[in-house]
Amino acid sequence: MSGADLPPAGDAVAEQFAAWVAALEPKAIPVDIREKAAQSLLDVAGLCLAARDLDYVQAVRASTESGGVTAIGHASALDMAGAALVNGTAAHGEDYDDTLEGTPVHPGAVIIPTALAAAEGRSRAGDDVLAGICVGTELLCRLAVVAPTAVHRAGFHPTAVLGTFGATATAAATLGLDPVQTANALGIAGSMASGIIEYLAEGTSTKRLHPGWAAQSGLKAALLAQNDFDGPRTVFEGQHGFFFGFADHSITPDFGHLTDGLGETWRMSGLAFKPYACGTMCQPFVDCAIRLAADGVDPDQVADIVCKVGEGTVHRLWEPLAEKQKPTTRYSAKFSVPYCIAAGFVDGAAGLDQFSESRIADQKILGLAAKISYEIDPANEYPANYSGHLTVTMADGSVHEVDQPHLRGGAKEPLENKELRAKYRANAAVGDIPDDLANALERWCETAFESPDMAGLAQFRI
Repeated sequence: MSGADLPPAGDAVAEQFAAWVAALEPKAIPVDIREKAAQSLLDVAGLCLAARDLDYVQAVRASTESGGVTAIGHASALDMAGAALVNGTAAHGEDYDDTLEGTPVHPGAVIIPTALAAAEGRSRAGDDVLAGICVGTELLCRLAVVAPTAVHRAGFHPTAVLGTFGATATAAATLGLDPVQTANALGIAGSMASGIIEYLAEGTSTKRLHPGWAAQSGLKAALLAQNDFDGPRTVFEGQHGFFFGFADHSITPDFGHLTDGLGETWRMSGLAFKPYACGTMCQPFVDCAIRLAADGVDPDQVADIVCKVGEGTVHRLWEPLAEKQKPTTRYSAKFSVPYCIAAGFVDGAAGLDQFSESRIADQKILGLAAKISYEIDPANEYPANYSGHLTVTMADGSVHEVDQPHLRGGAKEPLENKELRAKYRANAAVGDIPDDLANALERWCETAFESPDMAGLAQFRI
């Protein structure tokens, strides 16, 4: 795109989205979208509590600066960037956070920490937080479908690189930036996006860091723009824009997904909440395995299990097969369909306990995982739909076939509020949070969007 080809002022994609962000009134947000935002807030709060004492969260916490903003479950207040970094890392660290149907990104772990840090740090009200959560989640969800699978194929983590833009929109709305400032902030964000997927090789912790890094980067982009720093308005569609640098060029971006139907069609309605503490596309396979366990199928009598899979999932969740059948770290196990199936089959569950050091070394689980392989199904709907299919051959030659046609926890089979509350309470217990304090945080989340400010978060510095 040469200078002569640049869109007229106001017509660039970032400018159109920024105009919508600045004009959005919190009262105009539909009830069901407000409910999604509230569910995401509670889910993230519980995940922050569960992970607060884990080594990688403590390492991130030790790298931050002091200030006046809350990292949920930590005694010391941090600066805005530090709180966003810690909360985002903790929320995503156990891969138990929300996801998007249609392509795998994790909005809550990026967006909620950004909104809370911006609002507490700059004394913004609860309705600013609501607006920030909704516009940031919406942008991240829309970005995810501009060029499905293209970001992953180029070697980047979509939650990390797309999340930086979502966090920027969140911060802009929460802080009350005008349309020009918001468009500049999005332009700046393009130079802050980062996050490669080489963590997959050995299950290292950089993936855990990505949402927190995106959150603090989005905050910084918005603050720079608020102080009149500028960025390219063609950050998305430009000749050297984001999708040129971060996406596989064989997949043509459709930028209409970013602007069509804004305020009328909410992509974030597809936000899904995980029932299991593992990678998104592992979840339907775990459902199949748990169903087999509930039906009394004996894992000791299994000869082999073959799974039908979407081609796009193989390089992240199935290969190298030797690592996936015997994960070397508990984090690697979360992105191994063979391990997740085996754990679900043997334990009848796939919660946080199934990804402990002792469970990933359990010989019964590993013995079963070694019998699990895959075949690519050309008819698989990934990434439009996440499904699971197991063909289990027993030692006596009998065969069981189990199918999970969609993601449980998503639009076709959402988790009920009572399930989400139970998940929150279980996560608070994992974090060793006293019941009275866990109950107080749950109540705070229920009324946060009506609060005059976020000062109440300070009571959760423990």
